[in-house]
Amino acid sequence: MSTRFDAVVVGAGPAGASTAILLARAGWSVALVERQRFPRRKVCGECIAASNLPLLDALGIGEAFSRLAGAELRRVALMRGRETIVASLPPAEAPAHRYGRALGREHLDALLAAQAEAAGATLFQPWALQAIEGSAGRFRLRLRTAGAPGDACELEAGLIVAAHGSWEPLSSQRAVLRRARRSSDLFAFKANFRSTSIPQDLLPVLSFRGGYGGMVVADEGLATLACCIREDRLKHDREARPGERAGAVVEAILRGECSGVDAALGGAVREAPWLASGPIRPGIRLGAGDGVFRVGNAAGEAHPIVGEGISMALQSAFVLASLLGTRRAALVEARGAGEAQQRVLAAYEALWRVRFAARLRIAAAFAHVAMRPRAAQALWPIVHRWPGVLTLGARWSGKTRCAPEAARLAAARAASVTA
Repeated sequence: MSTRFDAVVVGAGPAGASTAILLARAGWSVALVERQRFPRRKVCGECIAASNLPLLDALGIGEAFSRLAGAELRRVALMRGRETIVASLPPAEAPAHRYGRALGREHLDALLAAQAEAAGATLFQPWALQAIEGSAGRFRLRLRTAGAPGDACELEAGLIVAAHGSWEPLSSQRAVLRRARRSSDLFAFKANFRSTSIPQDLLPVLSFRGGYGGMVVADEGLATLACCIREDRLKHDREARPGERAGAVVEAILRGECSGVDAALGGAVREAPWLASGPIRPGIRLGAGDGVFRVGNAAGEAHPIVGEGISMALQSAFVLASLLGTRRAALVEARGAGEAQQRVLAAYEALWRVRFAARLRIAAAFAHVAMRPRAAQALWPIVHRWPGVLTLGARWSGKTRCAPEAARLAAARAASVTA
């Protein structure tokens, strides 16, 4: 097996696998490194907005997604206390994909990773990244099989793309993040339920003190209940319920503070234990100065209240691929490859901010209102009187639009396939 690649992509979630597919199709030799075995459950809201469905078609998994995913999501609900307000979700512009759908990450990630291999990428799974050495054009990555001590190897790469989760940073960033812990950190939780009473076309958003969340019915009628909760709120409630697991405490909070959740789960059966991850810290993570390209949550993360995590993962991969494209030789083989990468990296980071920074700001505004009782109480009469505000909020958060670079690449792929 070759250990020299044009590009190594770290993380095989939607952002990483999509990047690997697009670069491999453009003629790059690509290694895709993933520490976990697939299929696997993952803490995620699991919604994919309609504007991204043409991207799945372009990646080659659109048909499989359509076969597996839940029903079209046509309505949004806001649940707070004893009240629930329902409004329409805005349709996307693409005639073939008007509304989003949901699919469990155990299916989505496995489909994309398999497609990356089919496109020619070499998949290292389950392998964990231990360290990165060298610089642009001459990187060396040390890997070790994940889990029990096992094999080790070293890869050489001209270019590195980080596509890891926000709580799984590169080795160079781990110590900094550990020192930055604070009581306002958010921890994410998720559980799946069967036999809920959630309408299949409804996307409920949850507002409660110290957190926010959402529910959705995905593949095979399996409902996802996911939320983010501040560390100080979780700590307080766990102290009040000694001996209970964190997931049980979170479920009690959601049932107690959103009657819509309690009603939806009235006759439901939880499937598998609660999952937890974190801390997550929404914000932009570009500009690290290490010569590494970043996509998905590694580049920047919006508060999950708007459900744009998978959208930004897919679209950022396409935005990066639009810049790297067929410039493989200049970026990994030429004598000035390092300087060329720095120029492209600067251009990509600037473009990323143009395409996605506003989504982060809007999501942060929604999240801070949802988590703060006084702010939520002040705005509730407005939403109650004009439910269409929820429709506008979905549009503002990016549900109906796609990064132009992603749309162009997807359209070009569709044209080449039908030609």
